[in-house]
Amino acid sequence: MTSISKIVSLRSRRLAAAAASLAIAGAVGFTAVTAGTAPVLAEAVRVEAPQVPSFADVVSNVTPAVVSVRVKAKVDQTADRGPGFGFPDEGFGNLPPDHPMRRFFREFRGFGDRDGRPRAERRGPAKPRPVAQGSGFFISEDGYVVTNNHVVDSGAEFTIVTNDGKEMDARLIGKDERTDLAVLKVDSDTKFTYVEFADDAKVRVGDWVVAVGNPFGLGGTVTAGIISARGRDIGAGPYDDFIQIDAAVNRGNSGGPAFDLGGQVVGINTAIFSPSGGNVGIAFAIPASTARQVVEGLIKDGSVARGWLGVEIQPVTKEIAESLGLKSDKGAIVANAQDESPAKRAGVVSGDVITQVDGKDVSSSRDLARVIAGYAPGTTVDMTVWRDGKSESVKVELGKLPGGDTQASAAPESAAPSSTDTLADLGLTVTTADDGKGLVVTDVDPDSDAADRGIQTGDVITAVNSEEVTSVKDVADAMDKAAKAGRKSVLVQVSRDSNNRFVALPINQG
Repeated sequence: MTSISKIVSLRSRRLAAAAASLAIAGAVGFTAVTAGTAPVLAEAVRVEAPQVPSFADVVSNVTPAVVSVRVKAKVDQTADRGPGFGFPDEGFGNLPPDHPMRRFFREFRGFGDRDGRPRAERRGPAKPRPVAQGSGFFISEDGYVVTNNHVVDSGAEFTIVTNDGKEMDARLIGKDERTDLAVLKVDSDTKFTYVEFADDAKVRVGDWVVAVGNPFGLGGTVTAGIISARGRDIGAGPYDDFIQIDAAVNRGNSGGPAFDLGGQVVGINTAIFSPSGGNVGIAFAIPASTARQVVEGLIKDGSVARGWLGVEIQPVTKEIAESLGLKSDKGAIVANAQDESPAKRAGVVSGDVITQVDGKDVSSSRDLARVIAGYAPGTTVDMTVWRDGKSESVKVELGKLPGGDTQASAAPESAAPSSTDTLADLGLTVTTADDGKGLVVTDVDPDSDAADRGIQTGDVITAVNSEEVTSVKDVADAMDKAAKAGRKSVLVQVSRDSNNRFVALPINQG
């Protein structure tokens, strides 16, 4: 019994194992049938990219404050100018009113219609037409908008278009041609999202900027770049001090803001360098510090009151600095102190080099113009001037910058020179002026330094190293004095067409 039981038990285990094997095989076969023959795919490629700055947060917060500016002006239409524009009406007076030639020219040139009435009469007064579009931004919740002067300059009607497409009328508060800034006002009960100016003194070359504007009328467009340079002078005006950026800026971006990563306005986009008319990555923005000051004046008074010194100035070159004994070529040299000007009353004279204003260094003549313009009229400033080889302090009460340029009186005509003298060391031939004030240049050696520096026949030399000259001996004495002081050049004051300028001429030691 035991042996038989063992055999039965062994067979039972074998049958169970076989059944299990068949079940497993069946399951595998079923899976293969239901899954088909498609291969198992690998996971999609993913790369853990390094974290880079995103401008999305800045853009989402500042975009509601940036607007498009549409400008309309009353422009004369061709048809409004009546007969005589394009084709003169001369000779038509003898033709009958219904003559075919008269009707032809009226209809062809837009002078009138078949009923004989001019089209201007049929239309009535000319309506304002679109003449410009640009960008701007709110600087207050009650609707003040900053933009460029050249955007609104010829406008009669102004429309602000917000980022969500809402259009609102605006009125002009004030504009300033010298800095190309203007302020508009939207009168509405709406509380607008607005932005504020940054402290651009902290802005560095290489910092990120985000430009938002309305290029080509497309509406809110965002570009980004870095600050490429500071203090750019592009010849746009007397107070040029532009920030250069490489963010894409195109036509229509004018008046739009350039933001830092904190959402503050570091500059107002106003010009581009573009040989082809398109973006080449060189744009210029008005610094926030300049804009803030001008905008405040426009909102308060509708205009900007600037300090006035009343001097004609020119840059200090290395040659001029050396001739005066200055250690650097910083500052601005006074070519002339205008009559009845604050500078004249304070004792500033031609030849003075203004090196500081209220303890701050003056880097150039253009820098001096910006600094003085930044003061309110009536402000008293302490100026440091270099005079006669040493620094002196001068107090000046600034006046108000005149609205127009002061015209200089014409220089009196002089008779032909009676005798001439030669300043061989300077390459000049001169004669005493008829009024006894200075020496008239009668000839210039074309190979001389004087010719290279622009001195011409007819110029009047009035001073050398700030000492008035009336004879060749005076010039020679001034040159000897400079040579003994170890200087390699002399500073010659030249008058031409009632305008003064300074020229540094090397001393020929031979």
